[in-house]
Amino acid sequence: MTPPMPEPPEEHPEPWSPPWVRAAKAGWPVALALVVAVLQVAGTGAAARHQPDRVALDALGYALLLIGPALLVLRRRRPVAAVAGTAAVTVVYLVAGYPYGPVFASWVIACCVAVQAGYRWAAWAGLGAVYLIHLLTTFVLPADWLRAPPSAIVWWQELEVVAWLLLVVSVAELVRFRGERIAAHHAYRQQLKERRANEERLRMARELHDILGHSLSLITVQAGVGLELFDTRPEQAREALATIKATSREALGEVRQVLGTLRGPEAAPRGPAPGLGRLDELTEQADRVGLEVEVHETGRRRGLPPTADLTAFRIVQEALTNVVRHSAARQAAVVLDWTDPAALLVEIVDPGPAVLGDAGGTGSGLAGMRERVAAFGGTIEAGRLPNGGFRVRATLPTAEAEGK
Repeated sequence: MTPPMPEPPEEHPEPWSPPWVRAAKAGWPVALALVVAVLQVAGTGAAARHQPDRVALDALGYALLLIGPALLVLRRRRPVAAVAGTAAVTVVYLVAGYPYGPVFASWVIACCVAVQAGYRWAAWAGLGAVYLIHLLTTFVLPADWLRAPPSAIVWWQELEVVAWLLLVVSVAELVRFRGERIAAHHAYRQQLKERRANEERLRMARELHDILGHSLSLITVQAGVGLELFDTRPEQAREALATIKATSREALGEVRQVLGTLRGPEAAPRGPAPGLGRLDELTEQADRVGLEVEVHETGRRRGLPPTADLTAFRIVQEALTNVVRHSAARQAAVVLDWTDPAALLVEIVDPGPAVLGDAGGTGSGLAGMRERVAAFGGTIEAGRLPNGGFRVRATLPTAEAEGK
């Protein structure tokens, strides 16, 4: 029996991002605002000592230094409003001529959070507005319109400011891009995990169909024989009941093996995995219900990959089950052709004729065969013969073929 498919490695619950971005995006909504407020007030107060030409901090200046961090509380629920508010506060602060310093911290954090949240246009607009006001107050507006004289900055020094802004935006964009890639990777891993789970459920459904379909067909035939001979030939009826008991026990054992995979890979199988090594069991079971099976092998038998070995076994099992259900034949032939080193040819021939009427079954046996064979690149043909019989012919790749 094929082992359960391995599960993908444990996934991270959330995409990675720098600590300051995580703090800005989620958690500490008030704590971060307090930290930034202390940074802006203390840092700007220290920087003001070296800027005597700027307007000294007054009540309005300190209020602006505190309003910006306070707006960061909205950064998660209203990122656009946080960008707009911090940008407006920064613009008022610059126009008022207060000292330069870490007043830009709250604005930068709000822009980075907006980029992370997908509102890139808001972040870019906020950056452009603040930088435009900076250019106006530095190079365009007359000095008598300003509360503080323009900074002695030449045009080439503006490259430093532009580089700083581009660096901030680039870091935010890189973090956003990395987060999107990680999120896409996690989504892919989740889809892969779900697909593998679906494939495992389909594999188990096919296994259970083949096991129960084959076993119940034999049980149905033997039960009919037992009922018919119960009064006239009790010894043969006893043999039919013994066959039912043995078939039921074997079927229960295989069902336990299939369902045991739900407990995980550590669940040890209780019996040998189905394969061509158990072909004699199939012929014996068929013989109990009056179907004589002849096995013909051409070439030297060799080892098969577990999946191919199981598939070959299930094909023979399903084909013989269909003979019991749908054919009046009391003979069938199984041919195993090993002459091709790259493939194994499995052929089951039912000489017919077919049984008229509904013989039971779900009608998905041939579809299950095709799914099994197609899963690893094999081919299968199934169809009626001119004499009224039926033939199943499958070509299964071997280890040599898989290695090419």
